[in-house]
Amino acid sequence: MVRTEELRRLAPAALTIFVLTAVYFASAWIGLRESVVVAGAVVTPLWPPTGIALSSLLLLGMWTWPGIALGTLAIVATLSPLDVSVLGVMAGNTLAPVCACLMLRKVGFRVELDRLRDGVALVALGAFAGMLISATVGSGTQVLTGSLPTGGFWRTWAAWWVGDAMGVLVVTPLVLALRTTGRPYGIPAYRWAEAAALLVAAVVMSFMATRSQLSLLFLVFPLIVWAALRFQLAGAAPCVLLVSVLAITAATARIGPFEGQSLLEAMVNLQALNASAALTALLLSAIVTEQNAIRRKIEQACTELAEVVDRLAPGESRRRWPPDKR
Repeated sequence: MVRTEELRRLAPAALTIFVLTAVYFASAWIGLRESVVVAGAVVTPLWPPTGIALSSLLLLGMWTWPGIALGTLAIVATLSPLDVSVLGVMAGNTLAPVCACLMLRKVGFRVELDRLRDGVALVALGAFAGMLISATVGSGTQVLTGSLPTGGFWRTWAAWWVGDAMGVLVVTPLVLALRTTGRPYGIPAYRWAEAAALLVAAVVMSFMATRSQLSLLFLVFPLIVWAALRFQLAGAAPCVLLVSVLAITAATARIGPFEGQSLLEAMVNLQALNASAALTALLLSAIVTEQNAIRRKIEQACTELAEVVDRLAPGESRRRWPPDKR
C-alpha cells in the first residue's frame, strides 16, 4: 500500500521530466537545423533549449533538472559518439540554467515580468551571466578531451555563449508570456483586429527586411515597439521570435542583407540584431506593464477613497468625483 502511494506521487513528476526531456530534444533539433561550424565545433546562433530549461526551472521548480540533463544526453547522442566530453556538456548545459534560476530567485525575480527590474535581471543574470557556465564548461571539456583544438577555444566559447544567451532572451520571455497570459474571453473585437494587423505586418516586414539586399533590418523595430506598447510581452515576444528565426535562416544561407559576408561578419550582424530586438521587446514590455499596474493601483485607491468620502458625506463623492475636466 505504501509503495502504491509513493508511485502515485512519483508518477506525475516522472511524466513531467519525460515531457521536459522530449521538449528539450525537439527544441534542440529545431535549433540544429540552422547550425554553423566554428573551429570544428557545431554551434547554433540561437539555442532554444536554454530558454526551455530556464523556463521549466522558474515555473515548475528546481526538481526538473534531470529532464535538462537527459535532454542534453539525447541530443548529443545523435550528433557524435558518446565519450567523456559528453559529461562536460551535460554538466554545463544543466548547471547554467540551474545557476541562472538560483540567481534570479535570489534577487526576487517574478515570472510575470511586470517590473523593469525583472527584465533587467533576466538579461543580466539569466542570459549573460548564467550562460557563461555552459559555454565555459562545454568548450573547456572539448579542449581537454581533444575534440576541439586549443586555438579554437575562444571562438567556440563566444559562439556557444551567445547562442545560449539568445535562447534565454528569445525563448524564455515567450514561454513566460504564454504561461501568464490571461484567458482570451471578453477581449474587444478591435483588439483582435489590431492583433491580426500586427501579425500580418510583422510577417511581411520581417520577411522583407531579412530577404532584401538593402540594409532594412531596422524596419523590425517599429513593429516590436508597437507590439510592446499595445500587447506587452504577449505580443512582443512572438514578434522577436519571428524576426530571429527569419534572420537566422538568412544569415546561415548568406542571403538578403547578409549576402557576401563572411561567417564571422554574418554572425556578428545577426546576433547584434537578435540581442537588440530581444532587449527592446523585453525591457519596453516590462516598463509598460509596470506603468499599467501602477495606474490600476492609483485608480483603485481613488475609487476606495471616493467610497470612504461617500460614507462620511453621502452624495459628496458623486458631485466631486471624477473632477471636472473643463
